[in-house]
Amino acid sequence: MHTSTTQPTTAKTLLVLVGPTGVGKTELSLRVAEHYQTGIVSADSRQLYADLKIGTAAPTPQQLSRVPHYMVGTLQLTDYYSAARYEADVLQLLPTLFAERDVVLLTGGSMMYIDAITRGIDDIPTVDAETRRLLLHRYETEGLERLCQELKLLDPAYYLQVDPKNPKRVIHALEICYMTGRTYTSFRTYQPKERPFRIVKLGLTRPREELYERINRRVNGMMEEGLEAEARRLYPFRHLNALNTVGYKELFAYFDGECTLPFAVEKIKQHSRIYARKQMTWFKRDPQIRWIHPDDFTPDFILA
Repeated sequence: MHTSTTQPTTAKTLLVLVGPTGVGKTELSLRVAEHYQTGIVSADSRQLYADLKIGTAAPTPQQLSRVPHYMVGTLQLTDYYSAARYEADVLQLLPTLFAERDVVLLTGGSMMYIDAITRGIDDIPTVDAETRRLLLHRYETEGLERLCQELKLLDPAYYLQVDPKNPKRVIHALEICYMTGRTYTSFRTYQPKERPFRIVKLGLTRPREELYERINRRVNGMMEEGLEAEARRLYPFRHLNALNTVGYKELFAYFDGECTLPFAVEKIKQHSRIYARKQMTWFKRDPQIRWIHPDDFTPDFILA
């Protein structure tokens, strides 16, 4: 069995089910939770937002009636949230869940949220509201390239690592530099934190063409369920970070007259496939994950 060297011997087990978007985590997680008579803690950074239902494939009322879900639909679009706050919230929740059961299931595709629980987030200071507003204003008025050049001066080590097209990462690093007078890099220790429960990780995988076909069908299903109407309701809030999300931003471009609806739908599929590749690249770096095709799964496989 693959477990972390930092984990204590305990009867409590956190099952962590990961995999790329569209691989089949939702249905399998319901089966696993029912088998162990336990609940599901979501590790999806967008399912936390109550208004993002269709575009995030949030659990349906029927699925919620089958198994208790946690960390789903708890935030408003304007709420600020982070992987560090997720870590704190879930670690506060787990003792309550473990008091009633020996096994709890954590599942989702948000890589940093998974790492937050299984490895821990570095103790990086929480950014104050004034600094956040300042950097957001600079991003909106000066642009991302200007901020990247400033990051290169203030924290050259992180500048070499960060995706220069990801404003969230660039802005956050500058927020820390401004607020603390230290580099963002100086707070990143990469030291795993001990957890008072055993962690068992299972990854779902499919051949690439099979996965891509499932992603394409999933996007078509979302459109049939009303994703366009959902996106139209959310269009006035398109500037919020919660809506910088595949499925919504492509439809916003369509609403702005930048493309046709069929083109926007194809872009959702393309960007979903790209995201799936990024997820697999991230997860494959973790040697503790045991990989299996969903069709080959049996409950005994997890704790064998």
